[in-house]
Amino acid sequence: MGQEIASSGFSAADRAEFRERLRRETALLGSWLASGELPTGSKVGGFELEAWLVGPDLSPLPRARELLTALRNPLVVHELATFNLEFNGTPRVLTGKALSQMAEELTATWNQTQTVAQGLGARLTMIGILPTTRLEDLILAHMTPLNRYRALNAELGALRGHQPLRLDIEGRDRLVLTRRDVMAESATTSFQIHLRVPPAEAARVYNLSKILSAPLVAISANSPFLFGRDLWRETRIPLFEQTCSMGDSGLRERVSFGQGYVQASILECFQANLTEYPVILPELLAEPPERLAHLRLHNGTIWRWNRPLIGFDPDGSPHLRIEHRVVPAGPTVADLIANAALYYGAIQDLLEEPVAVPTRLPFAAARANFYAAARWGLAAELRWLDGQVATAEDILAADLLPRARRGLRELGIDGDEIDTWLGIIAARLGTRRTGADWQRAWTGRHGQDMRLLVQAYLDQQQSGRTLDQWSL
Repeated sequence: MGQEIASSGFSAADRAEFRERLRRETALLGSWLASGELPTGSKVGGFELEAWLVGPDLSPLPRARELLTALRNPLVVHELATFNLEFNGTPRVLTGKALSQMAEELTATWNQTQTVAQGLGARLTMIGILPTTRLEDLILAHMTPLNRYRALNAELGALRGHQPLRLDIEGRDRLVLTRRDVMAESATTSFQIHLRVPPAEAARVYNLSKILSAPLVAISANSPFLFGRDLWRETRIPLFEQTCSMGDSGLRERVSFGQGYVQASILECFQANLTEYPVILPELLAEPPERLAHLRLHNGTIWRWNRPLIGFDPDGSPHLRIEHRVVPAGPTVADLIANAALYYGAIQDLLEEPVAVPTRLPFAAARANFYAAARWGLAAELRWLDGQVATAEDILAADLLPRARRGLRELGIDGDEIDTWLGIIAARLGTRRTGADWQRAWTGRHGQDMRLLVQAYLDQQQSGRTLDQWSL
């Protein structure tokens, strides 16, 4: 959910002092990276899953605060809206049966939370955009009452001169709306894949994550419907970007694919944070500079689709990880962990390439690929390595699945694990159907009643079958 703050009001002195602390902490991180002081270690995987709470009418139900009070599980926390929750997992070294352990823990947490939700007359679901969401759900009255969210909404509005936000998304249908707050962002729920990496590999993993964004969106798309309109296969992408837009203020967008690859060091992202993004949460924190508290708080208000993060282990040691934010929530726990397996394995194999992969795909092409995949899914025509042009489906089947298999072996993932999790991806490709495609196929057969669609989706989700086995 992001770090809570003590206040939602700030003075000019607060802002000036925060920027000075941010400058010092950025310089400190730079010295650590230059001197090799950051610890190395095995690659570690983790995740965050955002989910919906729905009521008996299958619309968003704003009772998350009551649920969390009853649940008392530190792995489940608040999100922006009171009808959303965030599920976290224990970070795990990517070896052996780590993927199954992730799935088992998330399934147990999900089932426990579902039981509590049922006691409130509610149900949980994981889906990129809930098709029954209405404009009247996305209101400030449904914002989780934390200072962080109030301040983010106020500060983003002030940065764009309090201009209204224009949402304009054209797919099969077109949606045009005007908004004045960030609450439409709560309609976009994701599965954020984390990968802790050695500092020496951080820049390369960051760049490779951008390159993999398009095929990962294509294979996982699960957000075609918003307010009754059939838009992109992954409508969550333009919706999130436009909800947090800086309008015509001239300021750099805070949700974006980025401006390019990093050239030499992951520090370039944090230097850009310092020089190119106004501080919007200038909370002065009583922590030593070595905790990089102000750097981390500011970084948490810049939502790159691939974002470098600084974290700290229980022993106080800092680490670097990459947060891959492009994958939507759902349709099932198994499908989500399969998506993570594809990402982890493909990254590892691409790291072994003798020629740096970003030199083989211009950044402009990687960026264009990302939005094409969000719009068209598996059918998107992408420019791939060394000038190849192919559909996302063909790139996944012919290149990335074999790469992921090799990469997972290199990491030390057990062979039966590789077969299980990448087998789910292969089966999904075999059906040529993502979550978005299933939703469109269902409405094509049964009509555009979004409540009936959500009911059918929930029934399939609770069946225990992966997406490739879902019926219409």
